[in-house]
Amino acid sequence: MGRMIDVPSDRGSRPGPASTGELNGVLKSRREFLARGMAVAGGAAATGSALAAPLEIPPAAREMGRPIPEAMYGMPSKFEAHVARRRTDVLKNRQNWSDWSMTPLQHQPGIITPNGLVFERHHAGTPDIDPKTHRLAIHGMVRQPLQFTVDDLMRYPSVSRFHFHECSGNGLTDWLKPASVTVQQTHGLLSGVLWTGVPLSTLMEEAGIDPRGTWVLLEGADGAGHTRSVPMEKVLDDSLIAYAMNGEALRPENGYPVRAVIPGWEGNVSVKWLRRIKVGDQPWHFRSETARYTDPMPEGKWRQFSMVMECKSVITSPSGGQQLKGRGFHEVTGLAWSGVGKIRAVDVSFDGGRNWREAVVEGPVMDKSLTRFKIGWNWDGAPAVLMSRAVDSTGYVQPSVEDVKKSRAIMGFVQHHNAIQPWSVNEKGEVRNAIGQA
Repeated sequence: MGRMIDVPSDRGSRPGPASTGELNGVLKSRREFLARGMAVAGGAAATGSALAAPLEIPPAAREMGRPIPEAMYGMPSKFEAHVARRRTDVLKNRQNWSDWSMTPLQHQPGIITPNGLVFERHHAGTPDIDPKTHRLAIHGMVRQPLQFTVDDLMRYPSVSRFHFHECSGNGLTDWLKPASVTVQQTHGLLSGVLWTGVPLSTLMEEAGIDPRGTWVLLEGADGAGHTRSVPMEKVLDDSLIAYAMNGEALRPENGYPVRAVIPGWEGNVSVKWLRRIKVGDQPWHFRSETARYTDPMPEGKWRQFSMVMECKSVITSPSGGQQLKGRGFHEVTGLAWSGVGKIRAVDVSFDGGRNWREAVVEGPVMDKSLTRFKIGWNWDGAPAVLMSRAVDSTGYVQPSVEDVKKSRAIMGFVQHHNAIQPWSVNEKGEVRNAIGQA
């Protein structure tokens, strides 16, 4: 079995309101939030001098637009060219075969990430695999070894599920100090996806699992042959063999033609370009489970198989690199997620964690899925530090960096980093990464 280590729990508790007056203040702030929004809109209508002049007809309304072509794949507006995946600005490789590109969370208004913006993490670049020749095998401790074509897999009853997808290294560069500028660089190894495919339990049932088979090996068809061990319990619970995402076939960089999806667990166990599943009675201890993807712990120990991505949140607007456009009302928005359930609540602080207000959690709220939150803020022009703190359906409370330090080894980086992210705002409205400073 895997080398399991007893470690202090990272789980915390959520302080309640200090008083009835504080609770009433929160309720009042919600009413003010709605009233202020209408007042801002009404005030603009009443005082806007531009409304005194006739509305100008724009050039686009004076001419024909582009005709519909015979066939094409639609693309975003040319005015949205700044919304793009970016490689990390912190960990630079001479080549980019084993590298990252990150989702621009600051430009994502909802909980679904467009396919062209879903983050990438590769160990040997992106292969181009012909679905007509690709095969997926199930073997090992099974009654009947099986081999599937992509067409075979698509004939099985399918399911579609919304789940977040996150790399275990998300935020590792910004552990003790602000190494990154934007939320794309601090948290961009995260995306929200509608996965479509076959429950892995369906295929395992057809192969017939030996009662002694308690682990599976998942192996990819990329040049690195990336391979991970996954407990059978998780395989039979909610794991998928996916061939589509967000309503279309997987992109090559996201595992085309088929991949594993292990909901709520670190992204690297959702092996892309999946070619082989082997059933065994113990984990295999691959390089990706010993030299990589393990957590440094106190007293020189390392934790293996800590695949769950714990409850986490981040404010995406305003966030690092942005600037508030003047004093007054601003809507603060962000994302929250948990690998063990649903988001129950999100608190937001504007003073570095001294006081907290409960944000509005937007629906739909789904299991192991991105969830959006929002709260109104009337900025008075004074310096501020914005933070969010999520609570999931198990009662787990997102920890601070100081909380995480108590149970993890202090190194230059840390994986499974789910601590609270602070953003500072100065008198000019400039927003900066405040990790280690709040």
